[in-house]
Order: sequence, then C-alpha cells, then structure tokens
Amino acid sequence: MENITNNIVGFWNTHNDTILDLGRRLLIAALIIIGGKIVILVSKRLTERAVKSKLHFDETLASVLRMVIKYAVIIICLIMLLEDFGISTTSLIALLGAAGVAVGFALKDTLSNIAAGIINLLLRPFKKGDFIECGSVLATVKEMGLFSTILETPDGIFISAPNSSLWGVPLKNFSHNDKRRMDIPITISYTDSIDTAFQVLRGVISSESRFLKDPPAQVLVQSLGENGAGVTLRAWVPSGLYWPIYWDQMKNVKDKIQEAGLTIALPRREIHMNDPKDKPVKGKEANNDNIQNKQDSENSPVI
Repeated sequence: MENITNNIVGFWNTHNDTILDLGRRLLIAALIIIGGKIVILVSKRLTERAVKSKLHFDETLASVLRMVIKYAVIIICLIMLLEDFGISTTSLIALLGAAGVAVGFALKDTLSNIAAGIINLLLRPFKKGDFIECGSVLATVKEMGLFSTILETPDGIFISAPNSSLWGVPLKNFSHNDKRRMDIPITISYTDSIDTAFQVLRGVISSESRFLKDPPAQVLVQSLGENGAGVTLRAWVPSGLYWPIYWDQMKNVKDKIQEAGLTIALPRREIHMNDPKDKPVKGKEANNDNIQNKQDSENSPVI
C-alpha cells in the first residue's frame, strides 16, 4: 500500500502540470458543450414562441432557422474544442471553405432552390392555403419547404414545384387580399331596354347580402357589340367567398333576366347565297360569249 501511495505521489510530482492542464481543458470543453446545448434549446423555444405568438411567424421558416442555428452552434463549438486542445483550426477552416465552394458549384441548382425558398419564407408572397397562379400552374399551396413547394390543383392533382420556379417570375395570389372584384357580364338584344336590365341587376345586388358595401356594387354598360349591348354587374366580395357567390349569382342573374322578359343575345352570323344561274362565266365560254355579242352588235341595224 505504501508503494502505491509513493507511486501516485511520484507520478503527481512528475506530471502535475500536465494533469492540471488536461483537467482545465476538459472543464472548458464541458462548458463549451453545455453552452452550445443551451443556445440550441433557447433558440428552439424562441422560434416556437414566435410561431405561437401574435407575430404569426411561419413554421417552415422557424424550422429552417432552428436547423441553421443548430448546425452553426455545432460547428462553432467543434472549432472551440479543437482550439482548446491545441489543434490549429486555420488549415481546417481553409479546407472547409474550399470544400464549400466546390460543393456550391456542384449543387448550384439546389442552392438556388434553397435561396429562393428562404426569400419566399422571408418576403411571404404566398403562404400555406393561398390560391396562386404562376406560369401555367393554378393551384393551392399545401406545403412550403426549403427545396420545393407542394401545390394541389382544383381537380386534385399533386404538383411539386422547385422554389426557384416560383421566384423571379410574375405570381398571382388570389388569397392575399381580403376582397376581390367580381364581374358578371351579360349581353342583351338591342331591342330590349337597357333601363330594364339595370333595374333587374340592381335588384340582384340588393338581394345579395354577401356583396360588400364598400366599395359599392355597380351596374354599367360595358360594350356595344355586334350581337347586342353588353351590361355588367360589378361588385366586391370577400376573397374566401368569391366562387360560391359567383356560381350562385350566375344562375340568379340568368333567371332574373329571363323573368323580366329580356333576351340574352346569342352570336349571329348572316350568310348570303348567290343563285347558281348568276354565277359569272369564265374561261373559253366567256370568250365565246364576248365574240358572239360583238358580232351581234356589228350585224344589228342602225336606227
């Protein structure tokens, strides 16, 4: 037992500086790891509060921020740990930078989708549940991701659109504003009274409580075409009720117009047909007729 104690004392006397330095480094490493975990947990809670609070922070953007913060903290902690144990990280950082440039060139299309996704999440030209039109795509946004956006067409077709295809091009968002203007055009015959049509459409406006009062609904003559007079009912409605109101009023307007005795004008074409006997004579027959007419005029007596 005395020999073991002497050996421990001798080992301590010989390597006490190294042991103390190693202990200090391990303590610092433990503090770095604990601090990194605390930062990750705090960032996670803050983003969750931002989503649930009045800020209405986007959940997809919150998850992206959590992921970026997590990996950034891990990389910083790893560099600090290496520096703590005396390992130079200058060459490692340079190597990681060169590797990042190479990966960036190889995955430029993917990175462009990520950049477009982050911009869409920050600027929010559309959100989940919005009905949008971009190019030939007309669909509802179902999910917004970092690489692509999931859409669904009105007939239930699944579309996965790269984020870069939704950024940098004109995009219509039918759900962004609280209200939309609705136009219901009809064409009546020129023999019908426009005042009667106005009276009918004003009655439709007064009976539809879903039309907004501000701005007020209008009835106006839109055009004077070749088939008849174009009359339009123009009203503002809540964006979420646009299509139910439109479908209801298209049927209602048609029924009311017919009840008032007005005629919905149809496209009209006039076709003129010539008698085959009146068809002009061509070719050799025409020349013979001209010669015969000339001879008859020469042989006719002069009066």
